[in-house]
Amino acid sequence: MQHLQWFPGHMTAAMRMMEENLKAVDGVMLVLDARAPRASLNNKLAKLFENKKVLYVLNKCDLIEKSDAVRTVKEFAGEGKEAVAVSAMDKKAVDMLYAKIFDLLKEKLERNKLKGVFKPVRIMVAGIPNTGKSTVINALCGGKKAVTGNKAGVTRGKQWVRLRDLELLDTPGTMPPAFENQTLAKHLAYVGSMNDANIDFGDLAFELIKELAEKYPENLKEKYGLTDLTKPTLEIFDDICARRGFLMKGAEPDYDRCAKAVIDDFRKGRIGKIILD
Repeated sequence: MQHLQWFPGHMTAAMRMMEENLKAVDGVMLVLDARAPRASLNNKLAKLFENKKVLYVLNKCDLIEKSDAVRTVKEFAGEGKEAVAVSAMDKKAVDMLYAKIFDLLKEKLERNKLKGVFKPVRIMVAGIPNTGKSTVINALCGGKKAVTGNKAGVTRGKQWVRLRDLELLDTPGTMPPAFENQTLAKHLAYVGSMNDANIDFGDLAFELIKELAEKYPENLKEKYGLTDLTKPTLEIFDDICARRGFLMKGAEPDYDRCAKAVIDDFRKGRIGKIILD
């Protein structure tokens, strides 16, 4: 498996921009991918925000089991992190998120009220690429305000989004400058937080199949009609190619086509509700 790393030049500028705008905000909403919550934590951002109130938003929780979402929120709470699990497609969850933002800043709002200061709450929305930051903003707004996309790196500059008594600063997705833990890096690649153009999909699908065979064997069996996951990973890959009809001349497995299909199946939740870390 190739060494995974992605930190293009614009991310350095994005980190600088976030640092410069911190004084203008009351708190931070850090959006994570619920399927890879630990991998989604960028220690560089955590250090940047250490003097601000931070709400950790486990987005895309519709792609994991409810029990896993509850467990992760509890684990975060045990580490002193205020967290909430949401799906930007669920209005009730979005309403809960809206209330949670104001609850997070309750003390500051009460102090402002005593001083006779009434102004919108300003929140910086940050996270690694493709966790759904802009989608969460649009859900809170009840309409399309921020630019969205299903690939990493759509938001490149800052943009303020205003709604009622809340102002949100959408920021570009920012990766850690280096990945010491390549397992977490793989998880980010699986969920689409890295630039796909820099990734060998054959290697990535091989690693995903290997991990799912260990952690979610029944999901893998059901999705691809497999019976034996005790065999080597490459043979399981061959079986998936055959079951999906990804074959070349002479019935040779077409790993490239199959790899893209397997990664797409995972990203769109077709292999089931899966949490990676």
